[in-house]
Amino acid sequence: MIGKRILFMMSKHIFQKEPVLSIATCLAIISAFFVPPDAKYLGYIDFRTLAILFSLMTVMAGLRGQGVFDRLGHVLLSHTRTTLQLTVVLVGLCFFSSMLITNDVSLLTFVPFTFVVLNSLNASVRSKLLLPIVCMQTIAANLGSMLTPLGNPQNLYLYGKSGMDMGSFVLLMLPYSIISLVLLAIWAVWLCREGSDIVVTHSAVNSEPDKKLIALYGILFVACLLVVLRVLPYGVAFAAILVCAFFADRPTLGRVDYSLILTFVALFIFIGNLGRIEAFSGWLQNILAGHEVLVSVLASQVTSNVPAAILLSEFTDNSRALIIGTNLGGLGTLIASMASLISYRQIANEVPAEKGHYFAMFTISNVVFLAILMGAWALT
Repeated sequence: MIGKRILFMMSKHIFQKEPVLSIATCLAIISAFFVPPDAKYLGYIDFRTLAILFSLMTVMAGLRGQGVFDRLGHVLLSHTRTTLQLTVVLVGLCFFSSMLITNDVSLLTFVPFTFVVLNSLNASVRSKLLLPIVCMQTIAANLGSMLTPLGNPQNLYLYGKSGMDMGSFVLLMLPYSIISLVLLAIWAVWLCREGSDIVVTHSAVNSEPDKKLIALYGILFVACLLVVLRVLPYGVAFAAILVCAFFADRPTLGRVDYSLILTFVALFIFIGNLGRIEAFSGWLQNILAGHEVLVSVLASQVTSNVPAAILLSEFTDNSRALIIGTNLGGLGTLIASMASLISYRQIANEVPAEKGHYFAMFTISNVVFLAILMGAWALT
């Protein structure tokens, strides 16, 4: 009895901490009862995507550990004098940085940074700005990340699967990125319509960075870019990054989000098995035909956009529509993009009494942005 209770508590803890991984693993196990494990399982796994994902996460964890992104924020904030300037910097950091360092890393870095900065202001200004800024940082990170293959996991996967070149990918998403930037600018002006002068005080970054490590990670990031551009074999970059991190900065390997990699593996197995169930694959292909964007937006609302991208890509060749749909589908519900949960957890920890208010603000704002961007898509 005690053993069952302990097992239940452990399972509950794991599910609460990693809900998407838990669900994906359960789905993979259930699907294995319908399609027993065999040699074809290995063919389900997209090793290129997993290798690039690990490589990027390792490099970003290394740069973040050296305080590179915090220092960037401090430099930009040193020139802010008004609430509007402060809002533009904090939200803009998430929008533009997510294009290269992913939406997850952007939020993990700059949301805590925002708490530190706003805590230095007087209580009334902090109270007015905190929830709206974190809400828009989350939206900005999700929208900024859609412009490049490096911006988020589903882009990385779909870019590799589609065979598109970098220029075509960027041009596909550029109109939506421009509209998003305009919407964020309008929102910032509205929020700070009664803005005032401020004095931002923030402590310097404590430790001195290791310039050799920063240079090393800079070179490794270039290697990641070359892999994405299909200039360098992914195996070469993966091995180089693993070896360099192991011998030069071993703690960084412990900061990699391995749960995301395991989630991909579980989803690859689940979706590979679904593809071998003729009744399901035929049904999904019929639903998707001609409605790829709408279906991927809707699927993202309940499964999040990474699983939606992996699932739907197996049943349609219209990768361009899936790229648009899963990126716009990152707006909407709190789980539409799992990166959004990063900000929500930060709010729940920092100001637990306000998490309900934040959730309502987040949901309404996301629906508005999604409606406008879907309207733009409908007009194209």
